[in-house]
Amino acid sequence: MTPHNELRLLPWSGPDGKTCFLSTDDTGGLLSRLADQAEGAQLNVGAELLEHTREVLTDEKSDPEELRLLVRDLADALRDALRVAVSRGHRLPTPDPALRGVEDGVPRLQAAAFG
Repeated sequence: MTPHNELRLLPWSGPDGKTCFLSTDDTGGLLSRLADQAEGAQLNVGAELLEHTREVLTDEKSDPEELRLLVRDLADALRDALRVAVSRGHRLPTPDPALRGVEDGVPRLQAAAFG
C-alpha cells in the first residue's frame, strides 16, 4: 500500500481511462480541494442512486431495460465509491500493528486499476 504521504489516487480517470494520481504534501491545495469536492459529489450521486434503486425495485412495472441501466449506473457508483475508499485509506496514517494486535500477513486492501 502507498504510504499516506505519497501519491493520492484521484477520483477521476485521465486520457484513455488511465488512473490519475496527485503528488503533493499540501492537502489544502487547489487540486486536493477539487478532488475532495469530486469525491463528495460521487458519494452523493451514489446515495441518490441507491434511493432510486429502492423505488425501481418496488415498482412492479419496471422493465428489463430500465433494470439494465440501473445496474450499469450502480456499477459505476460502486466503482467510484471504491476509488474514494482506497484513496482515503491510503491517506490515513499507517497504524502500528503491535498496537492493534495485528500480525504481518493480514490481507490489506490494495488499490486496483479504476477506469
